[in-house]
Amino acid sequence: MKNVVVVGSQWGDEGKGKIVDWLSSEADVVIRFQGGHNAGHTLVINGVTYKLRLLPSGIVRKNKISIIGNGVVVDPWALLDEIDEIKSKGVDVNEKNLIISESANLILPFHREMDEIREDAAGKAKIGTTRRGIGPAYEDKVGRRSIRLMDLISEKNLDNRLEVVLMHHNAIRRGLGKEIYNKDKLKEDLIDLAPKILKYSKPVWKKIDEFKANGKKILFEGAQGILLDVDHGTYPFVTSSNTVASAAATGSGCGPGSINYVLGITKAYTTRVGEGPFPTELKDKIGEELGTRGKEFGTVTSRKRRCGWFDGVLVRQTIKISGINGIALTKLDVLDNLEEIKMCIAYELDGKKLDYLPAAVDDQLRVKPIYKNFDGWKSSTMGIKKFDDLPKNAKKYVLEVEKFIETKISSISTSPERNDTILIEDPFNI
Repeated sequence: MKNVVVVGSQWGDEGKGKIVDWLSSEADVVIRFQGGHNAGHTLVINGVTYKLRLLPSGIVRKNKISIIGNGVVVDPWALLDEIDEIKSKGVDVNEKNLIISESANLILPFHREMDEIREDAAGKAKIGTTRRGIGPAYEDKVGRRSIRLMDLISEKNLDNRLEVVLMHHNAIRRGLGKEIYNKDKLKEDLIDLAPKILKYSKPVWKKIDEFKANGKKILFEGAQGILLDVDHGTYPFVTSSNTVASAAATGSGCGPGSINYVLGITKAYTTRVGEGPFPTELKDKIGEELGTRGKEFGTVTSRKRRCGWFDGVLVRQTIKISGINGIALTKLDVLDNLEEIKMCIAYELDGKKLDYLPAAVDDQLRVKPIYKNFDGWKSSTMGIKKFDDLPKNAKKYVLEVEKFIETKISSISTSPERNDTILIEDPFNI
């Protein structure tokens, strides 16, 4: 029995949905441990498309338990809408197959408004957030003024907690010339929805301990990518949570010894949504072709993704930071038509060669990629299920990627379809 953590090794959007769906079919329990409804996974099962934002991927499969951990920030209205949406497609969601940590922090309407106010006021310094209130909610969590799911149990306690958090937010709103936020209507709305969401509330750490004792296979499902980690990413153009694998333990309530294998999802090229450094970005016809063939639009926001060559330096760096044991290489088929393919193997900064991305954002914006060139294979890899059946130049590219990043490629995705995968190593059965 192994417990597996899935994380994105780039800036997110690496194709985690398909891989997590495959792994969730083997797992007994699937846990979301960070982020909010700013990151989405798209699953296609038996011809039905499911776009999940807060709900773990296991929710669409029978006899699986899905958990939203304490590390997730939860917009209760968005969650209830998502549950209704999933139910409308024939998926049963109930207190037995969905558990939400009683310690999860809530995203409230004034968080969304603060997100928008800040982004609009930032001008050229904007981060490129999804404007869903994620950052302000995490700020309140760290500032110890947040409303948690358990606070909905007592009306008196909820009233006190709202006084505390709105004292902070209204002071900022006044300073920015915005109307103060009224507590009474929000309190009324929260009391109204409380029974609908509290029925899923449990002490998640205790449930995980029970699952481990009973030998259940647990899949920890990360959102976004390591390069968006608030500590290890391209700060300040990052998300507001830790997206590295070790966050799975903190964000769910179990020790690091509960993690047996870390799988990094890695796109065969590189994409990024929003602002911030992107050393290998292509602003030419090749970049457009990658975006078109790869259908590079966000699941949650539909924003067009920036595209570029595979950055081996960055992926090798995130592998070491997050302790990744194996890589699931996705979207190899998107490269099928290219005459030449490039991989970044180093950077140049002020005449010096670097084998890592420096921490300072000014340096990150100025580094120039040093590439290794590969001949394209100019033939279809779509649907191939055996490594030996790949075109010669495709095999060469994959093996060179594996050698450079110093980590085994455990699977290769050759189309969006779940079964179109070259499986080299199963994380649950090693």
